[in-house]
Amino acid sequence: MPDGNTLRNVWPCSHFGLHVFDRHFLLQQNANTCIPNNENNNENSKVNRKAALIGENGQPAFGVFEQGVERINFQDYDLRSPMDRKLGRCAKHFKFNQFQFIALVSPQLIVGVAIVDLKLLSNAFVYLYDPQTQAFDEFSFVQPLARHTHIDTQPESGSAFFRSGKNKISIEVKDGRRQLRATLKSGVTISADIDETDASSLAMCSRAGYQGWVFTRKNAALVCDGSVVWAGKHINLAEAKALASVDWTAGYMRGETFWNWGSMSATLSDGRRLGMNLAAGVNETGFTENALWLDGKLIKVDAVDFQFDRYLPNSPWRMRSADGIVDLVFTPLGQRKEKINAVFIASNFTQHFGVFEGELHIGNEVISIKDCLGFAEDHYARW
Repeated sequence: MPDGNTLRNVWPCSHFGLHVFDRHFLLQQNANTCIPNNENNNENSKVNRKAALIGENGQPAFGVFEQGVERINFQDYDLRSPMDRKLGRCAKHFKFNQFQFIALVSPQLIVGVAIVDLKLLSNAFVYLYDPQTQAFDEFSFVQPLARHTHIDTQPESGSAFFRSGKNKISIEVKDGRRQLRATLKSGVTISADIDETDASSLAMCSRAGYQGWVFTRKNAALVCDGSVVWAGKHINLAEAKALASVDWTAGYMRGETFWNWGSMSATLSDGRRLGMNLAAGVNETGFTENALWLDGKLIKVDAVDFQFDRYLPNSPWRMRSADGIVDLVFTPLGQRKEKINAVFIASNFTQHFGVFEGELHIGNEVISIKDCLGFAEDHYARW
């Protein structure tokens, strides 16, 4: 804890119970901690963006890509068995997994939407939670052989869709805005436009097992507008001051894997937006996907330790980073659970929504967090 001379300029947060110390903090981090966000980066991002993940040698580029990657050209990958036997296009197709997850967070409403393409089957879900009344609704759909499901391989510009009967979900990027649309048979409709024009996404690729790799693109605390219709209520996302987080992930993942994940989006009392993405158990071979965002500026975070009891679902989680930047406790308010145990695929998925408290130490600034809405996830998968 910093001493009394370090803590100053304390304000209550307008919506999320945050207190901010050291208003005049500047991002004076070293290169391993902070990735700068120059004003000209947005204009030049497409020019400087890596065109394709897989090189001419059939191998992916590993690391963090400040300007992102235009195309995940997985069919160009030299995929082999653990005994180094070359695998063909059919194996490349069916072993390649993709998903997109979008969360919308406000004091009035929490929304989670996902499209998951595992080739042998696809899955989509939508859930809605009212933090004030604790009302909760969830909808989940499965399509064998990923029928009526598609996710493009362009994380910065592509589209995705899923359809099951009268239930339709789509995600499309146009002019720097990621557009989420969902129309469900139940009457739930979601129309959200997420502004990504001024945000520095965390795009990275790391090894996964002997022959695999995973590319992921994350962002949090993004401004969004639009509306949600649910249970007779019409919620204007801009008026609710909702913030969005986006997770775009694809790759040849470990055949049996697990991960823990934490995410947060909040507005500080001085008007800055604070986002967070933390993970352990996946995407941490040589590089990590751990990061904070302040007004869209990316701040890298070291490896994170998750401590929790998965058999006491309402018990707190502890999340601490090795560099001391993150020291948080997450208390669940509710959860979405799903178990799939098929012949070739299994999933034991629990995503909690709840509140964070604790501290973030960024340079000379300490951000004290209390009752900040976010997510924590515990997931086992075999595919």
